[in-house]
Amino acid sequence: MEQAASDARHLLDDIGARMARAQRRFGPPPAAVELVAVSKTFTANEIEPFLAAGQRVFGENRVQEAKDKWPALRASYPGVQVHLIGPLQTNKAREAVSLFDCIQTLDRDKLAVVLKTEMARAGRMLPCFVQVNIGGEAQKSGLVPAEAVDFVARCRQVHGLEIVGLMCIPPDGQPPGPYFAHLAVLGQAAGVSGLSMGMSADFETAIAMGATQVRVGSALFGSRG
Repeated sequence: MEQAASDARHLLDDIGARMARAQRRFGPPPAAVELVAVSKTFTANEIEPFLAAGQRVFGENRVQEAKDKWPALRASYPGVQVHLIGPLQTNKAREAVSLFDCIQTLDRDKLAVVLKTEMARAGRMLPCFVQVNIGGEAQKSGLVPAEAVDFVARCRQVHGLEIVGLMCIPPDGQPPGPYFAHLAVLGQAAGVSGLSMGMSADFETAIAMGATQVRVGSALFGSRG
């Protein structure tokens, strides 16, 4: 474990240095950029070296996978935050509210209503990001950009949720910069300060466009099988 934690620390330091360089290079940066280590599909044993190395914010795609891994890991490592970064079905909302510390994939009124009900029942008000389908792709979840600002307002004023930011995944095979810039404009219009955008291949570009969170998986954990 000691060697694995040392290796994990080296990877985290490398990503952190790249994030810092991107912040310095591209104009006035956000006050801070948070690294969300995307641990989906990786086992507790593969995650633990990164916990031992000091990483505390992680992203998971599925409720059941998080339920299988994180309660035991949390018991051993205080201060962990786990964000849901995959699509959420309404019938999984109760478990999601109990398991996660942030929901990054809020994208419809029905889900907003159910999340508010489950948060009230559990006595936990989780911060949420609204997912925007920034490239208008049929195969991806998220609101079309033209609906994002009104939806944020509705989630706050009608549904009573804490909306802290917007989240997106740009289209594969296209320069991501314009899509990140578009999300930043939408974030300003919606009155949110958080922008969750950028992954292993493009997080430096995302930081240049104002990301406050980057979601990095393969650059830390390696390729998924």
